[in-house]
Amino acid sequence: MKHLYTPPALIKKLFSGFIWESNNDKILLSFDDGPAIESTGIILKTLSEKKIKAAFFCVGKNVSENLSLTKEILDEGHLIGNHTFNHKRLTTINNRETNKEIDDFNILLKEKFNYDVIYFRPPYGRFTISTQKTLERKNMKCVMWSLLTEDYKNSFETVKFAVENYLRKNSIVVLHDNVKSKNIIKDSINFIIDEAYRKGFDFGSPAESLL
Repeated sequence: MKHLYTPPALIKKLFSGFIWESNNDKILLSFDDGPAIESTGIILKTLSEKKIKAAFFCVGKNVSENLSLTKEILDEGHLIGNHTFNHKRLTTINNRETNKEIDDFNILLKEKFNYDVIYFRPPYGRFTISTQKTLERKNMKCVMWSLLTEDYKNSFETVKFAVENYLRKNSIVVLHDNVKSKNIIKDSINFIIDEAYRKGFDFGSPAESLL
């Protein structure tokens, strides 16, 4: 059961060059797949109310279609990371396509927002043996996670179970900025925050948690 929510220790050891937990014993919230008209605004409003900064691993295609939402993420002081341009599984494409997926995203953010992308998260959490070296050549770092909430199943009870059982003081938590989780995303964020404070944990910004 545990492996459904938190990565196996062996995988983390084999890929120790990836970031699996925060580096400052504070929880980092992260959101994959956006920006999305259905959910990004809800997420940003909730984070603003709680005064928490998060990492948004965006999809290039969604960025290009929602430039104003992307700007809002940046204006609110959140980090944007690379989640590829078309949300392709790295295990199903060759190295040339992988490079293009990563580079096209970085170019878009630089051209539209003069933003230098440092962090990457592979779609579906799938990567290959060569992923780390590919990112090193681009001076980028791979950010994985230590708690997958499965909020994309659109079940608040599932999120609660994951958080109650597997949230730790240094967790990098994955939530989703898309239509699948929009109905529960506000409640999910608030529950994570309340549960963290109840346990005596705190939240860190991407800048300090991913050093």
